[in-house]
Amino acid sequence: MPALGLGTWKAAPGEVGAAVHTALELGYRHIDCAAIYGNEAEIGAALATAQRDGLVRRDELWITSKLWNDCHAPEQVRPALEQTLSDLQLDHLDLYLIHWPVVHRHGVVMPNVAADQIPLEQLPLHETWSAMEALVDGGLVRQIGVSNCSAVKLNGLLPHGRIRPAMNQIERHPWLQQNDLLSFCQQQDIAVTAYSPLGSPAGGGPLPLLVDPVVTAIAAAHGASPAQVLLAWGLACGTAVIPKSVQRERLAANLAAAQLRLGQDELEQIAALDRHHRFVDGSFWELPGGAYTRANLWDEPG
Repeated sequence: MPALGLGTWKAAPGEVGAAVHTALELGYRHIDCAAIYGNEAEIGAALATAQRDGLVRRDELWITSKLWNDCHAPEQVRPALEQTLSDLQLDHLDLYLIHWPVVHRHGVVMPNVAADQIPLEQLPLHETWSAMEALVDGGLVRQIGVSNCSAVKLNGLLPHGRIRPAMNQIERHPWLQQNDLLSFCQQQDIAVTAYSPLGSPAGGGPLPLLVDPVVTAIAAAHGASPAQVLLAWGLACGTAVIPKSVQRERLAANLAAAQLRLGQDELEQIAALDRHHRFVDGSFWELPGGAYTRANLWDEPG
């Protein structure tokens, strides 16, 4: 899997297809998708056009997608994947992830009341995982993994599986380094993809990491952008990074970050920025009387 890919979360309909096509022209070969983003059909059209025009072959691409929370029941996993494959106009995925360790009633995209949620004790991840393994057996996906999973949840899942998770996709950037989780995944031979590697404020707007004085000083020293420094740091940590952009200039600059090499002292300066700050904190899963809290989602003190 190419370590630097294109994220498509928050990529608006009407923009994302063009962004994917431009990214492929620039040399991106790793595209990160998810059913919940609501844009897979447009991405699929762009992928089909690029292949038809000879811009890229399917075997050169790495396409990831994710199973949404209302399709965790084993009998719902394959139909969810088949819809994603239809939307993306593909016959298989390279990687399919369980998007969250959170379960909704089938058909409930976003829960509004506690009754919309199903506790993990009632439908544990390992039951969903068994159906994910069947997708590999059926040749519909090459590898499977998880997203937003703590070491506690991974430890609970690992003894039950025939196939080990290939990936854990987590929020990771200098303000949320999650080094204990990263070390655990590395010890278990589980790769890590960092989403929101530039930060992602809930309300949109400016990204504070791009104006962090440590980051901007390092960028100036290299004649690089702050975004390039953040991405180069993520790559230096051994993670994949999937920044999102729909603008050609930024797409090109982000891809060029793979060539930026930071010094050990610079890596140490960035390491000192950790403040365990989540931009995607999971508070949207907290409902009165519901099954999920930020404490039990991340397995951290409340």
